[in-house]
Amino acid sequence: MAFVVPLCNLAPDLTVSTLCLGTMTFGEQNTLAESFQILDKAFNSGINFFDSAEMYPVPQRAETHGRSEEYFGRWFRERKVPRDSVVLATKVSGPSGQMSWIRNGPESLDAQNITEAIDNSLLRVKTDYIDLYQMHWPDRYVPMFGETDYDPLRNYASISFEEQLDALERAIDAGKIRYIGLSNETPYGIMKFQQVAKSRAGNLQIVSVQNAYNLLCRDFDLAMAECCHNERISLLAYSPLAMGILSGKYFAEDGGPSDARLNLFKGRYREGESRYNLSNSNALYAAKSYLEIADRYGIHPVSLAIG
Repeated sequence: MAFVVPLCNLAPDLTVSTLCLGTMTFGEQNTLAESFQILDKAFNSGINFFDSAEMYPVPQRAETHGRSEEYFGRWFRERKVPRDSVVLATKVSGPSGQMSWIRNGPESLDAQNITEAIDNSLLRVKTDYIDLYQMHWPDRYVPMFGETDYDPLRNYASISFEEQLDALERAIDAGKIRYIGLSNETPYGIMKFQQVAKSRAGNLQIVSVQNAYNLLCRDFDLAMAECCHNERISLLAYSPLAMGILSGKYFAEDGGPSDARLNLFKGRYREGESRYNLSNSNALYAAKSYLEIADRYGIHPVSLAIG
């Protein structure tokens, strides 16, 4: 039986499939041939929405930096997929003390960094425009990647919302990007970006926020949901399987496949491992309980989690 993915509107003239394929593993966990197979299967099933980032694949390394974007670009050119039949989303990296190979960190999300990142992504994909361009994480301090509590003592000087939107608006005017999205954001960040965007004379708007959302991480259901509902901002939920934990594969007697992400990159993927740590008794109990529910009703655990 064919599986067809329905479409929805992310923006007035941006029709996307309800499922988006992330390319975070392309170029590290997945070879070029495997990446092409995954992309073929997704596209032939009706998925037209593909997400990447300048820092992908993960775990991030200087040697593989940008490979996920490159693989996607090679796929749609070699398969001769019309550019207007796919929706490409990608992201600019925020400040990082680790990824020195990306613009010295990058040190900030100032206008120069944003502009340079957009141009480099266009070169890697070998395309004229990006449909949805997202801020991968905030320039300012916020608790993220497994953190939950805000600590005002960790605050530091950051690039203004105005400067970041100035750079993005210039990219839109130049035809390099079509729409703006956020990622790993907070209610405060969403509302400040939207406030500044609405104060502009043009038609600048934030159309989406890409945050973690799954059965083990329900932070979005609080203030974020209210912000996005009232501001008409779509959620792009990433990690719906909680890095594969909700598939049940890590509960096998042998600990799951050796090439599963949490086994293959154990100790090398700190940001991911910190989010869903099964040494946490609450997370372990919840995950096992969801698997029991799926079994009780004859539903595959993946279908339950994504549903």
